[in-house]
Amino acid sequence: MRTDTPPTVRLEDYRPSDHLIDRVELDVRLDPHDTRVTARLAVRPNPAGRPGAPLILDGDDLRLLALDLDGQSLAPAAFRVAPSALTLPEPPQRPFTLTIETRLDPTANTKLMGLYRSNGVYCTQCEADGFRRITYFLDRPDVMSIYTTRIEAEEAAAPVLLGNGNPVEAGRIEGTGRHFAVWHDPHPKPAYLFALVGGRLDRVSSTFTTMDGRAVELAVYVEPGKGDRAAYALDAVERSMAWDERTFGRAYDLDVFNVVAVSDFNMGAMENKGLNIFNDKYVLASPDTATDADYAAIEAIIAHEYFHNWSGNRVTCRDWFQLCLKEGLTVFRDQEFSSDMRSRDVHRIGEVRTLRARQFPEDAGPLAHPVRPKRYAEINNFYTATVYEKGAEIVRMLRTLIGERAFRAGMDRYFAENDGTAATVEDFLRAFEAETGRDLSRFAEWYERPGTPRVAISGHYDAGAQTYSLELRQTRPGAGSDAPPVVIPIRLGLIGQDGPLDDARSSRVTDGVFVFDRWDDVLTIENVATAPVPSLFRGFSAPVRVDMAMDDTERLTLLRHDTDGFNRWEAAQRVAARLMIGALRGEATEVGADAFAAALDSFLDARALADPAFAALVLSLPSESDLADDIGSEIDPDAIHAARYDLRTRLGTALTDRLHALRDALSEPAGTPFSPDAASAGRRALRNAALDLIAAADPTGGAACADAQIHSAGNMTDRLAGLSTLALLPGETREAAFASFAERYADEPLVLDKWFAIQAMIPEDGTVERVRRLQEHPAFAMTNPNRVRALVGSFALANPTQFNRSDGAGFTLVADTVLALDRANPQIAARLMTAFGSWRRLEPVRRGMAESALRRILATPGLSRDVTDIAGRSLGESVTA
Repeated sequence: MRTDTPPTVRLEDYRPSDHLIDRVELDVRLDPHDTRVTARLAVRPNPAGRPGAPLILDGDDLRLLALDLDGQSLAPAAFRVAPSALTLPEPPQRPFTLTIETRLDPTANTKLMGLYRSNGVYCTQCEADGFRRITYFLDRPDVMSIYTTRIEAEEAAAPVLLGNGNPVEAGRIEGTGRHFAVWHDPHPKPAYLFALVGGRLDRVSSTFTTMDGRAVELAVYVEPGKGDRAAYALDAVERSMAWDERTFGRAYDLDVFNVVAVSDFNMGAMENKGLNIFNDKYVLASPDTATDADYAAIEAIIAHEYFHNWSGNRVTCRDWFQLCLKEGLTVFRDQEFSSDMRSRDVHRIGEVRTLRARQFPEDAGPLAHPVRPKRYAEINNFYTATVYEKGAEIVRMLRTLIGERAFRAGMDRYFAENDGTAATVEDFLRAFEAETGRDLSRFAEWYERPGTPRVAISGHYDAGAQTYSLELRQTRPGAGSDAPPVVIPIRLGLIGQDGPLDDARSSRVTDGVFVFDRWDDVLTIENVATAPVPSLFRGFSAPVRVDMAMDDTERLTLLRHDTDGFNRWEAAQRVAARLMIGALRGEATEVGADAFAAALDSFLDARALADPAFAALVLSLPSESDLADDIGSEIDPDAIHAARYDLRTRLGTALTDRLHALRDALSEPAGTPFSPDAASAGRRALRNAALDLIAAADPTGGAACADAQIHSAGNMTDRLAGLSTLALLPGETREAAFASFAERYADEPLVLDKWFAIQAMIPEDGTVERVRRLQEHPAFAMTNPNRVRALVGSFALANPTQFNRSDGAGFTLVADTVLALDRANPQIAARLMTAFGSWRRLEPVRRGMAESALRRILATPGLSRDVTDIAGRSLGESVTA
């Protein structure tokens, strides 16, 4: 039924569960349509709960078959049952055992929550509240239990049976063709971390010995015949385990660690204790099917889910309002891992690009919410960039404020004091206060307020006194007159015409960091021998918007001489953005396109071959979404596209000789083995960035070059880069390349996802109809989240001109898809809805079209709670954050 106003859950209403479940014994008899689950629950009243309170177990679309208490069937008057809840109005006021039998149909479970089948493989997804789709339970993260799970299935259909924890027993059931396996997890966990898998799977394995001497059997399970594509994921598991020991002192705590790849999965992966289940997109890789970006993502997501073993599993979250406590912290940990595995500067730039592309617009739109929300209607809609990426930035700022040594000590204390518990943000910060003696109550404001702070800065050099002063002012969207300013760590340095001014100093700057914690402040730096250019927020030391009174000539000084890689890249980005926005507004800039091209030419001459991955980033212009975010309101996506296209063309023309020389210098001899290492990936990145600009300057020559690369490439990275370049160049060559690519990879769904996505992002008027045709393609399936994200998600989130068409056709396409998908998989439908998050910033015609699409969605009968929540908040008609 349609729910116009989804029920709101509030942080302020939290109270402990009235009952606890100490042990769970599950017997799961798998069948495609008639799975039987028997749950034996050891229940007791919670001393912290309400005496005599009823026992209310959560359910979702469940069918109860049997129920008994301490071995005796309950009379009908002793309980109430519905698909959404099982209630004992007067449960015993002592420990007791409740046995519940339910029936499930895994094949019909298109929501992909709870227990379902994916390509014949049984698997589970229980975060946030999927366990209640398996059995009636206290499905909340602060109810932690010891689980023992017996799994039974037809051996021919499911020879592999996996569960949480360690294997205990396995065997055949004589005369039935069925077999079983028993798994036991000795660590208490909430229901959202429960998992099981059953199916025909290939296994790739190795062993790892922890720092405390435990021998751990590692395995990655994939679809039959794809074992050769699991090697990189397995290697990433081993490197993650070793890194977490070295960096955080965290050793693994079970005898086995299993990763399973499935083809139908709503998320990227899930950190279930000892049994991580992954979208196969983030496990399977070979040079012919995966790009360098895929390899990097596999490495990062494998690490992320493994790191959850401590920051999420051993220490979990008390309630879903504390989601950032596990996700933001673990994103920070996986970012640090990837930075150590690859180039730290390059990886940091990638992190900030993601933050600005996803979280900054979220913070500025109707879906804005604090990193720790205060209320929600549908928790699945709060797995957001704010919780993940901004949550990670808060942890990074904390480390910047207190220093690396104190941060490590605080992390050790946090894990030690909260091991085996369901913790809160306050527990996390308290550990660092105890280690440092600092009051972090002001810093905690970062968790409580939505919106991106803005810092305005101007500088003044006094040649006589040899001082340089920075005047700073911070503002925060929606901050009332009584709101305190936030604590902002600013990592900084001063750059002269020949390099850093290392002798400059200030008593208010410690280890290169100035703490800005007032609304207004003036920082004076002494012993400054010459007029400097300030290098501020080095490494992007705080997630803020910066308005710096600086001209483009000064920015190019930073590009040439700054020692901070992030700020060198940022300088080039700001110059490029000012050129494009200036062109839009008919305004002149201090540095024109020709001067900028000359600066890039000089940069490439000196630095490109030494660090090609970084050079590729410097050559990449701000995206159209970045420019829209800079402009802020009354956005015309077509005008932005035209301005960016013009600058690409001018830079490509000016740098043509340099770009061709770079491609020649970075080319690999035929037969060179593919390697996904950072250095090799960097060389490919710069060659392909050069190809993009070459094609912008000379479409005919660029098309020939791109087409030749598609046919000669020895790896997917170069082949896909050629196709992506060609996608922007209309003509027979492009369409022939699309057809050839689809034929070559007809049996590779993950590769076809890339083919769908590239076409969905073409910024041409015919793309809406192209996407509609592709929705009828035999390889497209609305039931598979990867296909939907690749085609419709790429269109909605990465094609601003066509999604935001002035005739409303793009909005209609996405709205139609949302409504078609909502009944089968509301979680994915709601994710597509987030594309409308910036609709109020569009110019009036587009704004009206977007609003009409949103109102049509919201008015549809039978709309899910997930989509109702997003549509309502987008329109400002319900407030849940």
